[in-house]
Amino acid sequence: MAVRKKTRMKSGDFALTIIVLGLVVFGVIMVFSSSYYNAINDTGDPYDYLKKDVVWAMLGLGVMLFCALFDYRIYAKLASLILVTSIVLLGLLFTPLGITRNYATRWLGMENFTFTLMPGEVAKIAAIIFVAWYLSKDPKRIRSFTKGVLPMLLLCGLYFGLIILQPNLSTAITICGIIIGMMFVAGLHIMYLAGIVGVGAAGILFMIMTDEGGYRLKRLTSFLDPFQDPLGDGYQVIQSLLALGSGGLFGVGLGKSIQKTLYLPEPQNDFIFAIIGEELGFIGCLFLIACYIVLIWRGVHIALNAPDMFGTLLASGITTMLALQVILNIAVVTSSMPPTGITLPFISYGGNALILFMGSMGILLNISRHSAR
Repeated sequence: MAVRKKTRMKSGDFALTIIVLGLVVFGVIMVFSSSYYNAINDTGDPYDYLKKDVVWAMLGLGVMLFCALFDYRIYAKLASLILVTSIVLLGLLFTPLGITRNYATRWLGMENFTFTLMPGEVAKIAAIIFVAWYLSKDPKRIRSFTKGVLPMLLLCGLYFGLIILQPNLSTAITICGIIIGMMFVAGLHIMYLAGIVGVGAAGILFMIMTDEGGYRLKRLTSFLDPFQDPLGDGYQVIQSLLALGSGGLFGVGLGKSIQKTLYLPEPQNDFIFAIIGEELGFIGCLFLIACYIVLIWRGVHIALNAPDMFGTLLASGITTMLALQVILNIAVVTSSMPPTGITLPFISYGGNALILFMGSMGILLNISRHSAR
C-alpha cells in the first residue's frame, strides 16, 4: 500500500515569520524616530507618520496572513489576469488619475486622499507571478530564444517603457533585474545572461548620456564625489554619510539623531538606514543586515524545497526582489552607487511597499506550508 508523503500544512517557516514581524516592529519604531521633526514641520503632529505607519503595518499583517493561507498554486491560474491588471494600472498613471509629486507621476488616486496606489509596486509582484507561471508551464521554454528568452525580454521592455515614462528608472531596473534573475533560476544559458546584462547596461548608459538637461548624468556622477556640490545633488548623500559617521560603533542612542532634525531630507523614507546607523551605530546596522541575510537564506531554502517548478520560481522571484532592494538601498545610503529611490524593505515609510513585501512573505509562507517535511 502506497504511503502518502506528509506535507507541512499546519505551519509555515517559523524563522521567516519571526524575522518579518521583528523587522516590521523595528521599522515602525524607526519611522517614528526618524520622522518626528519632519512630522511636526509638515503637519504639526509629531505622531502623524507613526499613526499612518501603524495602520499600514496592521493592513500588511492582514494581507500576509491571507497570503499565507491562500493556496499559491491558484496564482498560476490568475497569472495572465494579474499581468494585464498591472499594465492597465501603469497606463492609468497617464490619465487624470495620475498624481504628480516631485516631478514624477507614480501614484494613482486623488490629491489629498488618504490612500494612493503605486502601480510600480504592483508591477513587481505581477511580473514575478507571470514569469513563474510562464516558465514553469513548459520548463524547456527557457532553452529556446523565440519561445522563452524573447517573450521575457519583451515583457522587460514593456514594463521598462511604461515605468520610465513616470519617470522611475530605479523601479524599472529592479523589475527587469527580477525577471532576468528568475530566468537564470529557470535555466537561462550563461551566454544569454551575459548578453542580456551587457545590452541592458549599454541601453541604460545611452539613456543617461542622451538625457536632455543632463539630470540623470548628474545623479550618476554625484555619488562619486558628493562634496563637489554639497548644497545641490550631493546634499542628501553628504547628510547621510554624516549620520553614519557620527553614529560610530554603538550609535548616539535611539531617538537622539541630529541629522533627522531637518538636515537629512525625508529621513523616514529612502535614507532611513542612515538614521539607523546614527542612532544604533555600526553594530545596529550589522544586526539589521544579518536579519536580512537570514531572511534571504530562508527564501532560498523555501525555493529549493518547493513542491513544484512554479513554487520554486515564485519563491525565487520574491527572494530576488527582497535581496535587490536591500542591496540597492544600503548602497545608495553609503554612497556606493547613485541615488535610486529604492525603499528598505519593511523599514522605510510607505504603505504600498510595506503591504507588498508583507504579502510576498505570506506567499513564501504558503509555499513552505506545501513543502514536504
